[in-house]
This record gives sequence, structure tokens and C-alpha cells, in this order.
Amino acid sequence: METIKSKFENITEQLNQINPGIQVIAVTKQVGNERTQEAVDAGIIHLGENRPAGLLQKREAIHASVDWHFIGNLQTRKVKDIINEIDFLHSLDRLSLAKEIQKRAEKAVRCFVQVNVSGEESKSGVPAEEAVEFVRSLADFDKIQVIGLMTMAPISEDEGLIRQVFSGLKKLQMEIAEKAWDHAPCTECSMGMSGDYIIAAEEGASYVRIGTALVGTESEVEG
Repeated sequence: METIKSKFENITEQLNQINPGIQVIAVTKQVGNERTQEAVDAGIIHLGENRPAGLLQKREAIHASVDWHFIGNLQTRKVKDIINEIDFLHSLDRLSLAKEIQKRAEKAVRCFVQVNVSGEESKSGVPAEEAVEFVRSLADFDKIQVIGLMTMAPISEDEGLIRQVFSGLKKLQMEIAEKAWDHAPCTECSMGMSGDYIIAAEEGASYVRIGTALVGTESEVEG
């Protein structure tokens, strides 16, 4: 079976040919501590989890200098549990969440505002047409630093549709960055997962979130 190290090297080489400097987040939600440690040993420095309990458990088990990314929907009542344990939040999508972060964070948190570019009802995120105003409204929250935007593409075989969603996020990111707001440098785009990270890179992603294509799943490991 191909190792995480070889997968990481291949993915990194692919991405650097498209967009040098792009960062790979290993999404470890479907694997245990051993597999996560293997990812760290392979040189991966960004780890992503989508549940507070999973993130806290991995953080306690993995003793390494890595950046922890919370990439899932964050319930307001769970903010107090993890906000001071993470390095990046990829799912800031409502004012009530911003207020709770402001209340609980001990220092400024690097946040991506999640934008629902596709308009799918099943997806979380600020509607694309409201994204600029939402980011502007965060100026009074000194515990929030909007470093970029995040989105998820539809699960679709239509590459054109996926590309349209990613290019839409990149356009919004550049529009906000041009405003040069102190609270929102907004230089980054978090987009692309196992099935579409190449398209995301081509459309300007600076962070891609890769799970199964990089670290696999526990059933795969057991098999």
C-alpha cells in the first residue's frame, strides 16, 4: 500500500507545478491517532478536524509542532471548548459565532469566512452576495482576523460547475483583499478536497483540505 509520505510528496509536487506555496491540510477525521502520527512523520504540518471532540482528542495524542485547523461547522456552544486550541478556523459563517469567539478567545484567531458560493441549501456559509458586507461587519471584533475565504464545491461530475464555484470564491477573496481592511487582509482561499483539489489549485487555492486521497480511512488501513 502506498505510504502517506509518498502520497504527500506526489500531491505536493502536483500542486507546486500549478501554484507554488500552496498548503496541504491533512483531514484526519476518518483515521485514528496512529495514522495521524504517520502523517506528521511524513512532514505534514497542517492537520484538519471537523468535530471538536475529535480535534481535542488528536491534539492531546499528537505531540508535534503542527497547525490545527477546525474545518467543520462550529456550534456556538462548542466555541469555548476549542477556540484556544486551534490555529485556524475555516467555518466562520454567522455573527452569533463571531460574538462567541470574541467572548471566548484569548488571542486573535485566524479565520476563514465560509461562503456558500454554489447556493446549495444543504451547505453552510454566508451567501456569496452577502460575503463582502459580512466581512466588513467583523471590523469591531479584535479577536477575529479574517485571513481568507473558504468554500466547498458541489459533489458533481461537472468540472465546469466546480471550477465556477472555486473561481467565484477567488474573485470574492480578491475583492475583499483590495479593500485593505486591517481586520481582514483576506489573502487566502481554502478550497478543494480529495476529489477536486487540482481544480481548486488551478483556480487559486492557497489551502487545500485533503482526507481520503492522502491519509485514507481506518477501514482501508485495517483491510
